[in-house]
Amino acid sequence: MRVRTQYRCYNLWDLLSVAARIISETPMSRVIDSVPRVVFFLAGVAAAVVTLPRRDRAGMDPAATEDLKRSLALLESRIEAREVADAARFAQVETRLEEHSARLADVPSTNQIVSAMEQLLSRTMASLDERLTTQAHSIEILKNTVCQTDTLLERVLESLDSLQTLSESAELAEAPLLSRPVV
Repeated sequence: MRVRTQYRCYNLWDLLSVAARIISETPMSRVIDSVPRVVFFLAGVAAAVVTLPRRDRAGMDPAATEDLKRSLALLESRIEAREVADAARFAQVETRLEEHSARLADVPSTNQIVSAMEQLLSRTMASLDERLTTQAHSIEILKNTVCQTDTLLERVLESLDSLQTLSESAELAEAPLLSRPVV
């Protein structure tokens, strides 16, 4: 008697996909999905340990046992030395972190730096404005002085011109008197 299945398989991949579909439809597949794969691995390791034959400890070489104990003691001492060195190093790092955090607390904030720069800039601008005002006032005084000097120089030149014309007219008036014959 032949059993007919509703699935027809042509190759291995089709067979595996059909088997996976059948297994996924069973209630056991939900249990397998919820259990982590690590549990299956550990169960396999436990089964291997139980089924593998144990070595006879009485048959081990005592020198090998002592060598193994020395190696284990050396390894433990190296681990302890490393732990002590690591603890010292971590203590140094923590100390430096505390120093850096204290220094960082002393550093002014960005707002403090900006306000200090604004104050410095405003004082500098006020000083520059005051100096420019003083310079403008000095230039104005110099202009007035030059104007007054020009006016005074014009007067002096006019006075010299008038004196020169007076002296020339006086010379002309005296010149005909000298050139006349005396009788």
